[in-house]
Parts: sequence; C-alpha cells; structure tokens
Amino acid sequence: MSMQYTNNHERRKIRQRYKIAKVINGRCRLVVHKSNNHVYAQVLDESGKSVIASASSLLPEIKKTVKHTGNVEAALAVGKVVAQKAKEKNITKVVFDRSGFLFHGRIKALADSARENGLEI
Repeated sequence: MSMQYTNNHERRKIRQRYKIAKVINGRCRLVVHKSNNHVYAQVLDESGKSVIASASSLLPEIKKTVKHTGNVEAALAVGKVVAQKAKEKNITKVVFDRSGFLFHGRIKALADSARENGLEI
C-alpha cells in the first residue's frame, strides 16, 4: 500500500510517531506545536486520549512576561510552565513528540526548558 504524502512535514510527523510508539513503554508524551505567533505544549497520557497538563504562549502569565509570543523566549516560558504543571501531577518521565517540526529554535528551547525544570525527556 503506497501513501502519498503532502509534504516533508507530514513525512517527519508520521516517521516520528512510529518511532515514539516503539519506545513509549507507559510514559506520557510531551507534544509540541508551533505557529508563527504562538507555541503550544501538552502532556498526554500513554494512550494519547487525555491531556494531563498543558501550556501555551496564550496564557496570561506568559503574555505578561514576554514581549512577543512567537519566539524562543516565549518557548522557554512555555516549557517551564508545562514542566511545573506535569510535576504537580507526579509526572517526571515523558517522551518528546515534536510533531514533525525540526529540533531547533523554539522546539529545542521548549525541550531544554522542560528538562531544566524537572522533566526527564
């Protein structure tokens, strides 16, 4: 069965989800999404059906601290908040799902910030 992909982003997304499924082993997933103006992060349970913790650059406490919500500074703040919320729910080990985005810039900053604030990725 051959699948026709729309673009490289979709290919990376499917390839990465396949790899995550092999290593998840009861861990939760830290899913990241970015747009031009905002950064979003959610911690999903191992089945992927319920959200345990979430944060985005739309939150008022993040909007107050950063000048622009679509940059690395905002991603650092989102990573910190999502890690704190996950730790409150006793979640320390997660698998990082970058949703097909390349691991640099805002995505890397969010992952590093989550690691610094107690999540084991």
